[in-house]
Amino acid sequence: MTVRVGVIGAGWIGQEHIRRLTETVTGARITAVTDIDPGRAAEAAEPVGARALSDGAAVVAADDVDAVLVTSWGPTHAEHVLNAIAAGKPVFCEKPLATTAEDCLRIVEAERAHGRRLVQVGFMRRYDAGYRQMKQVIEAGTIGEPLIVHCAHRNPTVPESYGTDMAALDSAVHEIDVLRWLLDDEIVSAQVVLPRPTSNRSEHLRDPQIMLFETAKGVRIDLEVFVNCQYGYDIQCETVGEEGLVRLPDPAAVGVRTAGRHSTEVLTDWVGRFRDAFDTEFREWIAGIAAGNEPTGPSAWDGYAATVISNATVEARRSAAVTTVDMKPRPAFYGGQA
Repeated sequence: MTVRVGVIGAGWIGQEHIRRLTETVTGARITAVTDIDPGRAAEAAEPVGARALSDGAAVVAADDVDAVLVTSWGPTHAEHVLNAIAAGKPVFCEKPLATTAEDCLRIVEAERAHGRRLVQVGFMRRYDAGYRQMKQVIEAGTIGEPLIVHCAHRNPTVPESYGTDMAALDSAVHEIDVLRWLLDDEIVSAQVVLPRPTSNRSEHLRDPQIMLFETAKGVRIDLEVFVNCQYGYDIQCETVGEEGLVRLPDPAAVGVRTAGRHSTEVLTDWVGRFRDAFDTEFREWIAGIAAGNEPTGPSAWDGYAATVISNATVEARRSAAVTTVDMKPRPAFYGGQA
């Protein structure tokens, strides 16, 4: 079965996923594209033989669309995901699922009322080989019960449009999701400590930030978010357990010896770092739809949790206080207590 995919949002990430589903992932075909800019939609649709449609509702309703990919502006996500659920079509939504907890819960309730999982959220780190190996080690009990997690999320630079809140909402949200998954635990509080700011930032941006989290089981997490580190794109994660530790491997790179130095390359952007994870994410999503299965990736509930926790982290920075994460109980539909 070829899964016919309609794309809502033809910006950079939408075009990248169109390329991925056309050139890298088998079993998928792009049949419809829309964007707030009709010209951009037409430019993205024409090379892959798809139609450019007027809006997201038209894409969801199209008879030649089996599944929907949402890569539009974040505040529009809830509308498109809810339309896809109402149509009974699987929908992959890039993060965030929605920009407010209330809209996330509307999606959760709509999916529960439908009675079957349709939504997957684009947290690609769960598909990274290194993170998957870490999870296997933790689940096997090799390092004993996790006690502490040390993380870093570093970018060489960010554009002028990157604001202080985005450190939590756009950057740390990836760690928030992947750590909930790695530890099989829930984050219950957040705190933000602001060290001396770097001189390489924009005046309106507070950078770096140190985010401190506590989980329901008492694991303590520290996360450095430093988005103007200059030297490269660097993602670090180390889980310390009672009997050992497990560390996320750096991306494979050859060692170079020259001029009295031994060096290895540091990647400079997230595209190269997580390209394979994106490919795996979409291969599994398409294969699951073709087999008639519910999605197994990050759920609508995971999208809700990430939004609540990242918003609490923003509040923690603004208040300079430990902030409790006010999350609803997980429904049995998403693996919670009945």
